[in-house]
Amino acid sequence: MSLIKSISGIRGTIGGSAGNSLTPLDVVKFTAAFGTWVVKHTDIRKIVIGRDARPSGDMFTRLVVGTLQGLGIDVIDLGLSTTPTVEIAVPLEKAGGGIILTASHNPVQWNALKLLNHKGEFISAKDGADVLNIAAEEAFEFAGVNKLGFYTKNDSYIDSHIEMIVALPLVDAEAIGKSNFSVVVDAVNSTGGIAVPRLLKALGVDRVKEIYCEPNGQFPHNPEPLPENLTHICTEMQKGQYDLGIVVDPDVDRLALINNDGTPFGEEYTLVAVADYVLSQKKGNTVSNLSSTKALRDVTEKHGGNYAAAAVGEVNVVEAMKKNQAVIGGEGNGGIIYPELHYGRDALVGIALFLTHLAKFGKSITHLRGIYPNYQISKNKIELTPEIDVDNVLNRVKDKYSRQPINTTDGVKIEFDKEWVHLRKSNTEPIIRIYAESSLLATADNLANKIISDIKEIITTKVE
Repeated sequence: MSLIKSISGIRGTIGGSAGNSLTPLDVVKFTAAFGTWVVKHTDIRKIVIGRDARPSGDMFTRLVVGTLQGLGIDVIDLGLSTTPTVEIAVPLEKAGGGIILTASHNPVQWNALKLLNHKGEFISAKDGADVLNIAAEEAFEFAGVNKLGFYTKNDSYIDSHIEMIVALPLVDAEAIGKSNFSVVVDAVNSTGGIAVPRLLKALGVDRVKEIYCEPNGQFPHNPEPLPENLTHICTEMQKGQYDLGIVVDPDVDRLALINNDGTPFGEEYTLVAVADYVLSQKKGNTVSNLSSTKALRDVTEKHGGNYAAAAVGEVNVVEAMKKNQAVIGGEGNGGIIYPELHYGRDALVGIALFLTHLAKFGKSITHLRGIYPNYQISKNKIELTPEIDVDNVLNRVKDKYSRQPINTTDGVKIEFDKEWVHLRKSNTEPIIRIYAESSLLATADNLANKIISDIKEIITTKVE
């Protein structure tokens, strides 16, 4: 059982004891703390909520709604929705904040409270710490019977979100429609199954094959859109009847693409391709996190812009994008942040921009992938146990490679000539992530395995 409190929200497994996993008691406590924080900081008694399709979502929604009403806060419930849709709805509703009930890419036994400020952006680390303090001290006071909050259901925001995307100047629905694309969609039986087909229809894509698009929360495979989890759609694409495959995670903030020959486009290259298109139309800068491919830097500099790297986590990337006036940014896990729409990872706007790019490119997606630098990232992880001192592990690795250029903004990133390796504690799972990049996957794997060997040696030595 796990309960993780980070800049990515309050996340945990279902069942078990309070304080050790995400139980109903924990949901009520952290919701009450967040509601109290919202009113204190905004003096607005209105919060927007929405959820993905995982089975625990309905129960958690009722707990969240009742808790917020008990605080005297009005609730706008978007029901089955997407993370970016809730982010857009918060400022449109003039709400004080938002809560998305989703554990994003985590398996079905997980759920989470993702917390948004009045701008519809994830709350900062400092604000998150304030919420946790309120929860720890149980410093919330509930309203009397005559001051309870009101509840309103509004399931129209996915359509509003799509209308806003289609209206963007860089989205060309006419060009997309004329291309007569044939598309396969894997929405892992969550809310992407509602949103993605509607978006494609609005963009003029009529030939759509839906697989796993029933929003029943029964994930047919691991919901993280990594190549090893996407064998079904890759097999479907290999039939040669489709132009591209589209995969989203349960809350639709990550986008992975499949080439027309059934090979993965590479989730790292979702952002690279979209940025290439945006920068070709609008000069500017870009930002991604430290674990993302350096291909984005190459594309940015090709267009005369400047690239900056941020710590992992959407809130960190957004902060860096604002600081660097980036016109496009995101994370190498397929997260597209397009400020002209909103400051949040959004697979739907990513789809629209990518399809426009592909339509104007005029050739296959496989040809498009071939125009970008071909870096390979090896993504690995080590499971954490309570006795592992992560800070000690990271410091020991840093000391061992002290002669190399090192960045400690977020964990430890070590540069090796044309390669790099980044190790850090995950914000969303009890693991250490180890990412390495090189021009060859075998080289990246070897580099990652060398660091993993170092870490295991450090852990073993520590235990002994």
